[in-house]
Amino acid sequence: MAASVDLSRVTFIVMREMRGPLIALLTVYSISILGMVFIPGIEIEGETQYMSIFHAFYFMTYTATTTGFGEIPIVFSDAQRFWAIICLYVSVITWFYAIGTIIHLIQNPYLLRAISEWRFSQGVRRISTPFVIVCGFGDTGSVLMRGLSDYGMPAVIIDKDEERIKALQLRNYKVATPRFCGDASVPKHLLEAGLRRSNCKAVIAITNDEEVNLKISALVRLLNPDVGIISMSKVEVFEETLATLGGEVHIVDPFKTFAKVLAAAMHNPGFYSFNNWLVRDKNATLDRYTMPPCGTWIVCGYGRMGHEVNRVLSKYGIKTAVIDPHDSKEEEHIDRYIVGRTTAKTLAKAGIEEAVGILSGTDDDGHNLGILLNARYFNKHLFTIVRQNRHENEVAFRATEVDMIMQPTLVSARKILFILIAPLLKTFFRYLLEIEPGRKEEMESIIQRLREKVGNQKPYLVTVNFTREKSRAVIQLLDQGEKVYLNDLILDPRGRDHKLDLVVFVIKSGDQEIVLPPNNYEIQENDQILFCGTELAQRLFNATINSEYKLFYIQHGVYKPRSYFARWLIKKMNKVGV
Repeated sequence: MAASVDLSRVTFIVMREMRGPLIALLTVYSISILGMVFIPGIEIEGETQYMSIFHAFYFMTYTATTTGFGEIPIVFSDAQRFWAIICLYVSVITWFYAIGTIIHLIQNPYLLRAISEWRFSQGVRRISTPFVIVCGFGDTGSVLMRGLSDYGMPAVIIDKDEERIKALQLRNYKVATPRFCGDASVPKHLLEAGLRRSNCKAVIAITNDEEVNLKISALVRLLNPDVGIISMSKVEVFEETLATLGGEVHIVDPFKTFAKVLAAAMHNPGFYSFNNWLVRDKNATLDRYTMPPCGTWIVCGYGRMGHEVNRVLSKYGIKTAVIDPHDSKEEEHIDRYIVGRTTAKTLAKAGIEEAVGILSGTDDDGHNLGILLNARYFNKHLFTIVRQNRHENEVAFRATEVDMIMQPTLVSARKILFILIAPLLKTFFRYLLEIEPGRKEEMESIIQRLREKVGNQKPYLVTVNFTREKSRAVIQLLDQGEKVYLNDLILDPRGRDHKLDLVVFVIKSGDQEIVLPPNNYEIQENDQILFCGTELAQRLFNATINSEYKLFYIQHGVYKPRSYFARWLIKKMNKVGV
């Protein structure tokens, strides 16, 4: 419906602007043709010749192109030539008027916007696979789109910044990315983006204005109660409102997310490295662990990030000294609170020489880097955590060689990506965080399996649904009353003596979620499986569950005959006992 409305707007604008020139051209050509028809020509054999309507129209047509084929079908009389002179000058002037109007029309901003909306709607309609709507293409949206492209999920993008929309044309995404420059909080634009289409999986509100994110989320829930909502919010009041919208709503707070990762790193040192490796962070490896030390920490900047990190440190009984220009009303969890900017003097008051770690968490990148340099001057052995607010400052922050960099845009984008492509990962993370410090060998065992299967290759998180559309061969066997085990599916269809390079994390069957399931698990219809592996393993696994011949091979060790004659011959031989 949106596409037809936009097309009617384009037609209306064109007809409104071209009404005058079209009437002028029709009038001039009608009078010119009629004149050529009624003006007498030369006499041939005593009979005056007249032009037909067709020849008059033909003459006016080719003279309009300045081609000039001469006087046809016969030589003109002087009266016809005089009329032709008048027609030529008048038609040229009329065409100048029409061309000028056309130039003005193609510069009309309303027409350009209407055409843009129509093209946008047409691009959305061409998407046949599940897609998401991304509202806001800032740093978070840019990082998220790169991840969605790598995993093959199309996205529709809406952003108010025209320059960012133009920059999308230079991106080499592997999937369709229809984009539109407009306000995503306008219901019409959401509908044009395909909000009510059956293959719209979720709407992601990640603009720089949290009130706009809240408005988008509310509109989405009203216009399509069944679609998922992922909204970025750092304000408690907005988070409470989002939580009451109903349906599937995910609230992404980068500071709370990072605080949980920090807590996990303190509880289980392998978790932080594992998390960074999964998100394909630069220089991430499973061979090196990061573990924040216990002792006195200095928190520079007591905003949202400072609050969340201090809450985590307090949970583990770690003493903190906070430096912030504003006085705090929540000093009960703080050992020392120093009001003022972070300088050499305030760092000394906070006990920088005895501290084991420092958090530089203000909203100014230059200030955060300055804090690190000052702190390292007094204590070179500090464990350092720094907040990077702008993505373009990445080179400077990497040069500091800090232990942890917290970039809100990256944290948000990665969490949203996990929600979309691996919803069961939350269950797996919860399992890892519940591992007691005395059972660290369990975490090490998981990481060792990933080292063996994936190694230095890019890890791929894959969610597979055992449905008739996504795994035809498996469901076909289940319908026949046969059993399919997980141990069969993880075999390599190219040679069943080898297993695929993947590690199964979670299987969801109904309301039951099984973490690290045994290989003899029996697959059921509508089961959902999450595994991590290589890109090749993903393709081979998908080929197995959708090909009855590959599935037959890995189950029985022989190839199933494909032709009708071969199947008939084998059946005949079995009957006679050969």
